[in-house]
Amino acid sequence: MSSSKPDPTTDPQADPHAGPKPKPRPRPNGGARPKSAAKPLLISAGVALAAVTLGLVSWQATAPADKDAGSAGSAPAAAPRSDTSAALRALARREPGDKLALGRADAPVVLIEYSDFKCGYCGKFARDTEPELVKKYVDNGTLRIEWRNFPIFGAESEAAAKAAWAAGQQDRFAAFHAAAYADGSKEKGFAEPRLLELAREAGVPDLERFKADLAGEQAAAALKKDQEEGYRIGVTSTPSFLVNGRPIAGAQPLGAFTAAIAQAEAAAQQ
Repeated sequence: MSSSKPDPTTDPQADPHAGPKPKPRPRPNGGARPKSAAKPLLISAGVALAAVTLGLVSWQATAPADKDAGSAGSAPAAAPRSDTSAALRALARREPGDKLALGRADAPVVLIEYSDFKCGYCGKFARDTEPELVKKYVDNGTLRIEWRNFPIFGAESEAAAKAAWAAGQQDRFAAFHAAAYADGSKEKGFAEPRLLELAREAGVPDLERFKADLAGEQAAAALKKDQEEGYRIGVTSTPSFLVNGRPIAGAQPLGAFTAAIAQAEAAAQQ
């Protein structure tokens, strides 16, 4: 095991209260930023530009103001303008056969998650918060969770994203997700032998098909689709979320998500 100092931009254990602090300026607490944010925003026009602008402002507004805010309670999501909110809500795919989604396609609330398997804060959300949301809201039909692969930490991040997609083609995405985000998993890296080990752990039945899907054009196309969507609306760090179009930045406390879901459910019933 390496004795190097933990990287606070990706490791939530480095400081349980302080968020990532990449240069040139601090990022919101509970979110990891790529080493290079040079990729262009893919903007079409009109509402897309508004979505990027309001998305950035809204994600920043949901972040804690200081290092203690991440443990102090919920950070209410800023409400985007109505036209922009509609554009962001429309990103929910609600495809009944989506292999990377959990919950009913017609659930009143959809949580979209943009995440990276090498992101420590994404793992924190996956271990500490998401299981509670599943028990409280997915199981009763209130919430649908749609995953978006948004790798920002290089080749291994992209490989893990494709592997998750490949596992999903055999209905093992949830199990692969759990294995990849298990405590201590990301420290082992995501080279191909490790991805095969995770596939076995997830119970993927046909490993030859898994390897072919991992290297195939469909996995690359699915990854590109998710990435382009995230960059188009202004996602620059992971994890980032939309709850019926309302942004939440970072691995916020459970209360931030329950409040946003309650608001979205009430609005959907009106």
